[in-house]
Amino acid sequence: MINAGKILEQFLGNTGNQNFGQGQSPLSGSASGQGLNIPGGNFTGGAVAGGLLGLLVGSKKARKMAGGLVGYGGAAAAGALAFKAYQNWQQGKQVTTAPIATQDDLAQVDPRFLPSADKADSGNFSLTLITSMIAAAHADGHIDAKEQSIIFDHVEKLSLDAESKAFVFDALRQPPSLESIASGIQGVEQASEVYLVSRLVADGDHPAERVYLQALAHRLNLPADLVAHLDHQITGE
Repeated sequence: MINAGKILEQFLGNTGNQNFGQGQSPLSGSASGQGLNIPGGNFTGGAVAGGLLGLLVGSKKARKMAGGLVGYGGAAAAGALAFKAYQNWQQGKQVTTAPIATQDDLAQVDPRFLPSADKADSGNFSLTLITSMIAAAHADGHIDAKEQSIIFDHVEKLSLDAESKAFVFDALRQPPSLESIASGIQGVEQASEVYLVSRLVADGDHPAERVYLQALAHRLNLPADLVAHLDHQITGE
């Protein structure tokens, strides 16, 4: 049986969870004392250490920022960012001045934004988040045969069971369609987080990435204002 939660941890990282409550914030600082180069922080570290997201996103500056951000909080940080965007949107805040999620928001995330919220669906939602990131990474065609080989080699070395590895390999070889991604989404909360993790990977610098993100938001039936708030949580713009 595929261990969806463990695969998601390998993608988003889980290092920050060990530091919550010890004065460390996945959104404003790292356990090693490095700064954060993100909105509201000063992160200068790289992408997730040993994480698959770091390999997927490549070397673009914005992508390093996103990889490092999620790496310090894993799925919890992604949920906090999506929930904050959702709150700001519901409250009718201006996008450019809306508050960015902080460590305090991690303890207040609506359970609907976390894969573990619905035990019966948590595995499916985790797998959807994983395939969403893989599909977004392929949007601009930057993952060539050599890079794919590097990622495959990395996955092979992870402490995952054979079925879980096979799932990742299959998704990397043949990324899911937008229809497939959207088919398993339940509600605007899950749709928001799927868009957010996709936005972490596809920063929109490439025309194909912008087209992909627009198509994804449309397929997920996300209001344009909510999409803008989700973007703002990542870019601060």
